[in-house]
Amino acid sequence: MADIDLFAPLSTLQWVDRDKLHANDYNPNRVSEDNLELLTQSILSNGWTLPIVCRPDYTIIDGFHRWTVAGREPLKSKLGGKVPVVIVDHHGDDSADVYGTITHNRARGTHLLEPMKAIVKRLLDEGKSIPEIGRQLGMRPEEIFRLSGFTREEFLNLMTDGVTGYSRAVIYRHV
Repeated sequence: MADIDLFAPLSTLQWVDRDKLHANDYNPNRVSEDNLELLTQSILSNGWTLPIVCRPDYTIIDGFHRWTVAGREPLKSKLGGKVPVVIVDHHGDDSADVYGTITHNRARGTHLLEPMKAIVKRLLDEGKSIPEIGRQLGMRPEEIFRLSGFTREEFLNLMTDGVTGYSRAVIYRHV
């Protein structure tokens, strides 16, 4: 393996028209629509933090899902149709491009249960609401409950802001 200039990709950082880029034909990674919505939320909350990695011909090596959500509203308008890219030139070595796609995907890892429990508990202890945690982390209330460590009653109390009891059912009739 040849010595790689580790600084080269970031020296190519630029905002380009999103439509200039195109997907590769080998990426095995798939993301649910819910996770695409979460990715959009992440960009809206944090700004664009990771550029799309592509070949000199603008074939995407890593960042297909970022590229996808950048073509949807509201990001499309907010970004003016542009996306940040860095160019990685493997000098025609297609296998190096494939390796790049797979290693980028696999290097992101997965979330472990115990640290996620601690994070959810911390956010709840800081007074964050269940809807906010759900929106920001892409979780449904049931998942937050499972990670919270609270009893069912404690969790329901959190979800209802302490409102207890039920209202009386009323039947409405059309006249």
